[in-house]
Amino acid sequence: MQFSSKLLEEAVNEFSKLPGIGSKTALRLVLHLLNQKTDEVEHFGTTMIKLRQNIRFCSDCGNISDTPVCEICAHPKRDRSLLCVVEDSRDVMAIENTQQFNGLYHVLNGLISPMEGIGPSDLNIDRLIQRVASGEPVEIILALNPTMEGDTTIFYLYKKLKDFNIKITTIARGISFGGEIEYADEMTLGRSIVTRVVYENTLLK
Repeated sequence: MQFSSKLLEEAVNEFSKLPGIGSKTALRLVLHLLNQKTDEVEHFGTTMIKLRQNIRFCSDCGNISDTPVCEICAHPKRDRSLLCVVEDSRDVMAIENTQQFNGLYHVLNGLISPMEGIGPSDLNIDRLIQRVASGEPVEIILALNPTMEGDTTIFYLYKKLKDFNIKITTIARGISFGGEIEYADEMTLGRSIVTRVVYENTLLK
């Protein structure tokens, strides 16, 4: 792609680094910003810088937050006996949109993937064990993507948690293997949460 401006080229290259953004889409976004008022573009840039500098992660669940403890963990009406384990914050948002779950979450910030060099020590698992050991959760829902990495992580967590006096369940397979929770429609995802199954039963089949 030929550019008439070095500044334009640099801006397009930066946008192209974003996931799912090709060079043509990046160019369209940059040209859109160029057509905006200067103060609007400055506000856009300031918002991104503020996000990167000030964003926090909940000390309880690991979800993205503006405060030390996120709004979900701090909410007095959430069911603290239910703990839903997810891969990342996008899955929290997806499940919240179903309005079918009123418990708490635990964000792993990834999945076990030997091919990518990601092991259990790279994930937010130690904090999960601490929360379970506290005795507050009664049921752990392993709501991870139905992929090879998701299943590997579920099996690892099951082995780590099975000796605790706690119920371990997984979401029902309304989501096809290889699919991702964040892209599932709300009805399918909500039904998968409500009709969750005991994980140990899936091992016996």
